[in-house]
Amino acid sequence: MKGRGGRWIEHWDPEDETFWRETGERTARRNLFFSVLSEHIGFSVWTMWSVLVLFMGPEYGLTPADKFLLTSVVTLVGAVVRVPYTFAVAVFGGRNWTIVSAGLLLVPTVAAFAVMEPGTSFSTFLLAGLLAGIGGGNFASSMTNINAFFPLRKKGWALGLNAGGGNIGVPVIQLAALAIIGAGGGPRVLLGIYVPLVLVAAVLAAGFMDNLTSVRNDTGAAKDAARDAHTWIMSVLYIGTFGSFIGYSFAFGQVLQSQFGRSPLQAAYLTFIGPLLGSLVRPLGGRLADRYGGARITLWNFVAMAAATAVLVTASAAGSLALFVAVFVVLFVLSGLGNGSAFKMIPGIFRNKALGKGLEGEAAVAYGRRLSGASMGLIGAVGALGGVAVNLAFRQSFLSSGSGTGAFVAFLAFYAVCLALTWAVYLRRPVVRTPNGSAGPERVKAGLSRAEV
Repeated sequence: MKGRGGRWIEHWDPEDETFWRETGERTARRNLFFSVLSEHIGFSVWTMWSVLVLFMGPEYGLTPADKFLLTSVVTLVGAVVRVPYTFAVAVFGGRNWTIVSAGLLLVPTVAAFAVMEPGTSFSTFLLAGLLAGIGGGNFASSMTNINAFFPLRKKGWALGLNAGGGNIGVPVIQLAALAIIGAGGGPRVLLGIYVPLVLVAAVLAAGFMDNLTSVRNDTGAAKDAARDAHTWIMSVLYIGTFGSFIGYSFAFGQVLQSQFGRSPLQAAYLTFIGPLLGSLVRPLGGRLADRYGGARITLWNFVAMAAATAVLVTASAAGSLALFVAVFVVLFVLSGLGNGSAFKMIPGIFRNKALGKGLEGEAAVAYGRRLSGASMGLIGAVGALGGVAVNLAFRQSFLSSGSGTGAFVAFLAFYAVCLALTWAVYLRRPVVRTPNGSAGPERVKAGLSRAEV
């Protein structure tokens, strides 16, 4: 493993067990740690409007529908920028882009600090929300970068830990808001805390991360990933897992305020619990997928998400706050597990496609890494759009009926679709036809290894 100016690593072969044991693992773990730190702060900046709206009382002149629209805009930008952020790693290098993307978080933080006061127009809040969306892009570049550092057998754990550590930025900023509200502070105190943290993340990335020369800018990989049906199938499944997580993270506090009459402090006491647990279990979802297969874990996870949502419909219609909060937290946990298991499926899918093409050894590894890295950005972007749909569904539900019950019915139907899709594409084994057209006794796995997918 040789380096050149700017902390570039010339040779990187994590599938070689000797290389991994002697030098690779230590370097990969170091890059993972500082990648998580930057992504963590990115998530906090992206989702800061989920707590800022709790500060915005009647004096701000915003209706619940306005607030759901505001958080939808923030989520939308965070989803869209994930695509260019994915390929920025190949253009600039993982370390270099982490420095830049961390530094860019100063822009939305300072902008929100400047406009956060009564009398500011709704259009100005929307513009500040648009800027905050760039925090959502850090996830895509971080996942693409870390995917290249780890061997296939470790990807479920590594990607789960990377994403989970980033996702935890959501409950952390909510906990910080709780402490500030409880102490009688205002939103600008919260924003002021994050300015030095952004600078620290950028400096540490510069000092301790590396670039990989093997991760080259490959526009062909993006085109190939976009043409592959599995990219879009996994995007739908990721809408069901991560889209739920990020959408609920933005909406939970608003639902408690609008439907159950909770004050900002009362809502803040509850909103952080679900995102915290959902973030912590994401590495577990990846670990379970490493052991039992991502498709199997994802399937049963959607079964559980559908069941939990059915209970939420009942709790919402009955106005039972205790049951509503308890089951919503369970749904957060399940979305976190599903995030880990679904992302583990991606490298395995493309590795098995390589084997199906007759590739072996390093050629199969390179093919799988190339397409899985490119597809992760697209899948992450589309999945984050699920957060937009969640907030828009809540907005429409409150406009129509004054509660979130209608939105939960729609989510239940979507989880049923995800469940059926997971089974049909990644677990069902079609009958193999004999030459005379009759059904033979053997079954195939649709070209996918259940142990890896």
